[in-house]
Amino acid sequence: MIIDKTPSLQSISARLRFKQLVFLVALDEVGSLHQVSEQLAMTQPGATKMLHEIETTFGARLFERSKRGVQANDLGRCVVRYARLLQSDLTHLREEFTGVLTGKGGRLRVGAIGGALPAVVVPALTLLRESQPALSVNLREDTSAGLLAALDEGRLDLAICRTTVAPQPERYVYEMLRAEQVAVAVGPRHPLAHAEHVSLAQLAGLNWILYPSLMPLRTLLEREFREAGLPLPEYTTETSSIFVTMLLLQEPYHPVALLTAENMELCVRHGLGCRLPLDIRARTESYGIVTRRDGVLSPAANLMVAALRQVAQA
Repeated sequence: MIIDKTPSLQSISARLRFKQLVFLVALDEVGSLHQVSEQLAMTQPGATKMLHEIETTFGARLFERSKRGVQANDLGRCVVRYARLLQSDLTHLREEFTGVLTGKGGRLRVGAIGGALPAVVVPALTLLRESQPALSVNLREDTSAGLLAALDEGRLDLAICRTTVAPQPERYVYEMLRAEQVAVAVGPRHPLAHAEHVSLAQLAGLNWILYPSLMPLRTLLEREFREAGLPLPEYTTETSSIFVTMLLLQEPYHPVALLTAENMELCVRHGLGCRLPLDIRARTESYGIVTRRDGVLSPAANLMVAALRQVAQA
């Protein structure tokens, strides 16, 4: 359905109800009018009627119907994204209200890339716990792209990642925390584990654990091989999970991996890996605190930001 005339703000605010926003988010998640009617304790005709009312309010079809259910189209995804943000803001209102009323508590949803977890995120959360022991925390590890998407949808209060992967970085407020340092890792039983000298050429023909394409550390490693005039490794396993990488380093086929310096230190400390004496010369990217430019941070999120700054400056 094509919009002949964009509905006015007055028209939308007069007709749209919060219950309908809850309905839209739920429908987007389950993709079925039957399931969403059960989830929200409605009849299926009632769910169909509510979707029709919402689409009438916006003057456009928001979901495409098929035998497999319903799926949001481009307009629908736009409306659902803002529905999530409004839900998130209302959740913040309730939590802040409760915090003011009781003088404690609150809820924090924070996401981080793997390299930032041991370096700044976990120490900052530990610091935050000292002053806010009743705080509920949801911590998510993901790629920068995944974290920015969650931030857009209102699923996170803030993220510690990079904005360079975003099509529109200007949509976010970015505060740098640290430049990321990297190391080349092997398992503790790898033939090169205790070598005094290692060259990139020695590693080119080995099995590698790589980050997925277009991720900053993958791009960095590709640039390092290219500048050395070496072909990229052929025998690779791709993963963005630090946990999976640590597990694979223990396997007898002796893979090689590029890790952040902090995760390398974690591997060495627990006997899960060894750092090869090889410097990566290509420049690494920094990561930092990322928030929505149009968002308002909750008191808990502001406290987390302060803790992150304190840890990064230590």
